[in-house]
Amino acid sequence: MAKAIMLQGTGSDVGKTVLVAGLCRAAMRRGIRVAPFKPQNMSNNAAVAAHPDGGSGEIGRAQWLQALACGIRPTVDMNPVLLKPQSDIGAQVVVHGRVAGEAGARDYQNLKGRLLGAVMESWSRLSAGADLIVVEGAGSPAEINLRDRDIANMGFATKADVPVVLVGDIDRGGVIAAIAGTHLVLPEADRDMIAGFLINKFRGDLSLFDDGLAAITRFTGWRSFGVVPWLREAALLPSEDSVVLDRLARGGDKALKVAVPMLPRIANFDDLDPLKAEPEVEVIFVPPGSRLPSDALLVVIPGSKATIADLASFRALGWADDLAAHVARGGYVVGLCGGYQMLGTSVADPHRIEGGGGRVDGLRLLDIETVLESEKTVGEADGFSLAFDAAVHGYEIHLGRTGGADCARPLVEIGGRPDGAISGNGRIMGTYLHGLFGSTAFRRAFLARLGVEGGAFDHRRKVEEALDAIAEHLERSIDVDGLLAVAR
Repeated sequence: MAKAIMLQGTGSDVGKTVLVAGLCRAAMRRGIRVAPFKPQNMSNNAAVAAHPDGGSGEIGRAQWLQALACGIRPTVDMNPVLLKPQSDIGAQVVVHGRVAGEAGARDYQNLKGRLLGAVMESWSRLSAGADLIVVEGAGSPAEINLRDRDIANMGFATKADVPVVLVGDIDRGGVIAAIAGTHLVLPEADRDMIAGFLINKFRGDLSLFDDGLAAITRFTGWRSFGVVPWLREAALLPSEDSVVLDRLARGGDKALKVAVPMLPRIANFDDLDPLKAEPEVEVIFVPPGSRLPSDALLVVIPGSKATIADLASFRALGWADDLAAHVARGGYVVGLCGGYQMLGTSVADPHRIEGGGGRVDGLRLLDIETVLESEKTVGEADGFSLAFDAAVHGYEIHLGRTGGADCARPLVEIGGRPDGAISGNGRIMGTYLHGLFGSTAFRRAFLARLGVEGGAFDHRRKVEEALDAIAEHLERSIDVDGLLAVAR
């Protein structure tokens, strides 16, 4: 069985995902067979992973990234429970990569006890094939009101006897209180699982925080494993948590402006990462309450976990009118997955997949119709875009079947099967293929169509280089040897 160590945080978005990926890459570079693990994840940013039965399933995008950092193929055992929010109080529950049902927040708390068995089953399989597992917690162990049924933090750590390192985010302020407060509220058995702490996202003169580190140790008795500087390379990695979207609603002055509406149930928004990395492209995520910018040449409607509900929100927020004006000005539109479905004439839900059933009007920018179906399409995808004379690679995760006159002009072909649609004037297009802009040749041809030079880099290679750089930062700034020695 593998040794293991777990990173938990004083809250969400403290940087656990990036630190786990960096530690995984550092371990891999030392010749250690390492794998990532997150017992329970909540995210609509999903990725395709191998299933033990030989098929495919879904995991959180973060665990896909961490598997990449380990140099191994992602499997559903790396994230055995994935919650995909569909409303403010309910989520689709994915177990071992497959949809197991839906649950409201209160119902899910009662379900957790049964899901611990699935978590431990995956833990056992993963442990058998690795020397080291780096585990990522979710949220914070200080949420003691949820402790009795917890499977994401201390509930898992105590069950699997995995030592914990607590991560605090100094950039948001109050890190001393956050770590000392976590120590204060944890029950003794949980407190004893913590081997030490890390400070993340530090900017400035590190010596100015020496007294802060000493104070945390004085309050808690925990050792410091070091302070991680602000990692600029993290911006090149896929983001999992939607809380980062607020930071993406900013732009600059570049050759091409791309507007991306922040749908309430936005999914797989890392599809835009390759465009964000282009030197001449400015990608702005437009929050609810703001209008789509009139100077954007391209609007990308991203994936959605709740197409019909997000379509209603799109109209209520005034974005449908903005989009119509954008098209009238000669602008381009790309719809990805759920965004592709919204561009059609209608979306039907005869099986009540999203709860309401019935049929709703789409944005009517493509002559296509979508019917939501209960069976989900999940898999890696290789193909070709005849429209842009370029190879494409990505993945599919969707519920629904789409057809119509504009599908006679597919955006891509996947294994010889047409997918997507293009309008007669060539300016409106959509596809179910996630990762489209990560295909270098396609991105280059697409940007050229919009009059912009780009596609001069391999985005996947940039991500690999960023992981190497982050691992090197960790080796210089924290006690990696000490962290690995704590694993058991």
